[in-house]
Amino acid sequence: MNYQIIEVKEQLLADNDRTAASTRRQLSESGVFLVNLMGSPGAGKTSSLLQLISRLKDELRVGVMEADVDSDVDAKAVSAAGAKVIQLHTGGLCHMDAGMTAQGLEALGLNLPGSQGIGTSRETGGGGASDFDLIFLENVGNLVCPAEFDVGADLRMMILSVPEGDDKPLKYPLMFTVSDVMLVNKIDTTPIFDFDLEAASRRALALNPKLKIYPVSAKTGEGFDAIADLILALCRKRRPKR
Repeated sequence: MNYQIIEVKEQLLADNDRTAASTRRQLSESGVFLVNLMGSPGAGKTSSLLQLISRLKDELRVGVMEADVDSDVDAKAVSAAGAKVIQLHTGGLCHMDAGMTAQGLEALGLNLPGSQGIGTSRETGGGGASDFDLIFLENVGNLVCPAEFDVGADLRMMILSVPEGDDKPLKYPLMFTVSDVMLVNKIDTTPIFDFDLEAASRRALALNPKLKIYPVSAKTGEGFDAIADLILALCRKRRPKR
């Protein structure tokens, strides 16, 4: 054969992983903790984020990157909650990658490597690395693509909502495999839907035995104190590195 075969996806992911590792290292050196929040459209990412911000904003300086194909609805809600926020438009892409995340961090005021000029951002607040202890990336609503791309986060947190069904770990295994924390949201609606929390947990843990599972309700606030305590503890561990 007189031609070369190049595995484009493998190269793409390798480049992405290098950028993610560099971003993670520099965030650690700056004392900033990054959470990648993932889940389906309507799972309750923004409403869960608001619950966490309300519990953490008095202890931590919180920044948020809202990623979406279009609109700034979520960014407005987060800004009203008292967090510094930027809206990232992915231009139709169904996920954030490490380069796009680095660009978003730079728009918040953090000078990190990896920005590739992808997409545009509209800033509604900013500052240097010393202005933040914690940054959330609310990823694009999707259970598939976001799981494939390391964005440089210290914690991968996914949301499975009760109306989606307890079989999602069987249908989208990678998301459950790569996540550190799973929020089972809308737990207050369990009596209405045919959802088996024990089955969902068993299936998720079969893929990832280290997965931490928290049943929550973003509507009532149930379960969010424990998650806020976890994030606060992780951020406090990082503070001496500032």
